[in-house]
Amino acid sequence: MYLATTGRRDTPAPPRSGGAGRRVPGTVLALGTVSLVTDISSEMVTAVLPLYLVLGLGLSPLQFGFLDGLFNGAAAIVRLLGGYAADHGRGHKRVAGLGYALSALSRIGLLLAGGATAGIAAALATDRVGKGIRTAPRDALITLSSPPEALGRSFGVHRAMDTTGALLGPLAAFALLWATADAYDAVFVVSFCVGLLGVLLLVLYVPAHQPAPPPLIPAPRRRKAFGALRDPAFRRILAAASLLGAATVGDAFVYLLLQQRLDLPVGWFPLLPLGAAACYLLLAIPAGRIADRVGRRLPFLYGHLALLGVYATLLAPVGGPALLLLAPVLALLGVFYATTDGVLMALAGPVLPADGRAGGLAVLQTGQALARMLAAAGFGAAWTLWGAGPALWAALSALLVALVGGWALLPRNPVDAPAPGKPGTHIPERRTA
Repeated sequence: MYLATTGRRDTPAPPRSGGAGRRVPGTVLALGTVSLVTDISSEMVTAVLPLYLVLGLGLSPLQFGFLDGLFNGAAAIVRLLGGYAADHGRGHKRVAGLGYALSALSRIGLLLAGGATAGIAAALATDRVGKGIRTAPRDALITLSSPPEALGRSFGVHRAMDTTGALLGPLAAFALLWATADAYDAVFVVSFCVGLLGVLLLVLYVPAHQPAPPPLIPAPRRRKAFGALRDPAFRRILAAASLLGAATVGDAFVYLLLQQRLDLPVGWFPLLPLGAAACYLLLAIPAGRIADRVGRRLPFLYGHLALLGVYATLLAPVGGPALLLLAPVLALLGVFYATTDGVLMALAGPVLPADGRAGGLAVLQTGQALARMLAAAGFGAAWTLWGAGPALWAALSALLVALVGGWALLPRNPVDAPAPGKPGTHIPERRTA
């Protein structure tokens, strides 16, 4: 049967204009601060790592690419372990803290490794494992500390703070290299100290336990982690995210294509991600608020339309100043991330039971990450065999097909409806004995 959302005790009250309901939960702000600080630490290393390994230590691009791809793939699998541990009594905060601590310690590993390839590999592995472990418990904490109708805003605030760190990290790294005459060791030491600060902020300011908000739809208890796959709505979200992920070629290829089209100096290449990150930062919170109002399904799909615009712009015969191509590509890429990254977590979170949320989100993140890995590998092979233009046409065609599939797969679920309290909003209630 169907019951109106108004007047039910188990339905969150609509937020009042200007009241407490519009405030972002303190846990979300604390996690956003931790992510901001940690991203400064990690992006300091990410910005200089290719230069350090290839130019400083003499690794070939093939060796660097192999190490980076291998450990990114491992991080996707480790997400499952982090989600499982968080749901099985280890605690979301404790598991997330372990992940943040491992990433901070990896900076010291890079410092001690010197030129030893095995030491560098171990340090990179530690960093990726730490990132994989913390992601699902952190996102589960956000969903468990926020009312369901405001999840888009909460994730938007968190992702905006996270992206601020991603913007500041490369700038801090290049400033340190300039001030120390290319002393990479100084970058690793400062990065470790900043990462350690992030761990301390998590310990001090993120609550250990979160009360689960009442679900919009009562869900039967199921086994944790992979038990989420028993839910038809979650399976459809996972299938849609994986299908669209399999048509996402990856930022690195977009930047390489930009560099090739515009013949940009190599020194400008590390600054390209900053343009997309700045757009993401500006749009993350508005995109989350819009998703809360209109439902999260459409913004997620429209975000992939923005990615389609990236591919189309790169294929367009644009002449004249470089800015005519550079600005729309970076802006559309920022729109893509602002309307898909946190919005997907906000879409899937309410579908999952509170005691299996970290594991379920880990399954979703892993499926999407593995699909994107396959897309990157396929695009790289197509570029090698056919050239950049035909490979990009193939990616555009694949994304069009994936958008049609995603439109059909993503459930028009009442959990994804506009915030409760709006006139005419109804939520189907499962019959109980």
